[in-house]
Amino acid sequence: MTSTEALGPALALPRKRIRPGELVVRAILFLAAAISVLTTLGIVVSLLLPAVEFFREVSPWEFLTGTTWAPLFEPAHFGVVPLVVGTLMISFWSALVAFPLGVGVAIYLSEYARPRVTAALKPILEILAAIPTVVLGYFALTFVTPLLRDVGLQVEIFNALAASLVLGVMLIPTVASLSEDAMAAVPRDLRDGGYALGADKLQVSTRIVVPAAVSGIIAAFVLAFSRAVGETMIVLIAAGQLPQITFDPRETIETMTAFIGATGNGDVPTGSIEYKTIFAVGLTLFVITLVMNLVSIRLVRRFREVYE
Repeated sequence: MTSTEALGPALALPRKRIRPGELVVRAILFLAAAISVLTTLGIVVSLLLPAVEFFREVSPWEFLTGTTWAPLFEPAHFGVVPLVVGTLMISFWSALVAFPLGVGVAIYLSEYARPRVTAALKPILEILAAIPTVVLGYFALTFVTPLLRDVGLQVEIFNALAASLVLGVMLIPTVASLSEDAMAAVPRDLRDGGYALGADKLQVSTRIVVPAAVSGIIAAFVLAFSRAVGETMIVLIAAGQLPQITFDPRETIETMTAFIGATGNGDVPTGSIEYKTIFAVGLTLFVITLVMNLVSIRLVRRFREVYE
């Protein structure tokens, strides 16, 4: 006999009735989740079918290992390595700008700024993320590149450095906002414990708060890096359209997104092998971002801190 039966039917817990409003909310939430999943599947299918047709004519090995990208020339070459190298180089240099500055801004907003200052600065900071990327692209081309030449750097008119600097500045709000939210979730008791042991504010911020919020900071880094990989207009305008394998940011390069944007607006006949390269490159970009997100999920779970 269970404890509930021993106490009698009067103390038995009544079965909870599901209200009609809850069913409506459940249906809406399920529909929202289903739309996101179906949208992702639709994107995959729209990329996969033309890409499969492309790989029937071009060897996947040639595509993934070739070092020459010239699909619109005769003879055509379909080695995607220069585009991948250009994309990763832009993302790397922009990350060097966004990650330290974004974390620094997050530490200031979370640990040093007064609540009124934080409430005023965060909306101003997030306005930077709302600036159209085409405007930032022309800013990189017409202002940053001449500025780099004025300080003595011999950069090309279209170069990866100017695009990376502006892209990194654009990513600062993403890193700062998400990192600040992660730091704000760290319990106050950890900070008080550090102060009780004689640590100053800088030590508490860098040795207690940041390590405790590292999972959220990693998630912010991966999200910002993924956005850098997928950025189009800044690199299309400022970095150029010369696919080459180089690690010198002063040179002209071409990224995967820049090729897609430029070729999609060109005069390439629909259904041709040149047209299908758009989907092959897009599928490659999709796989790269998918792998990055899977790695980020593992990292976040590995370093996640759980507080009671």
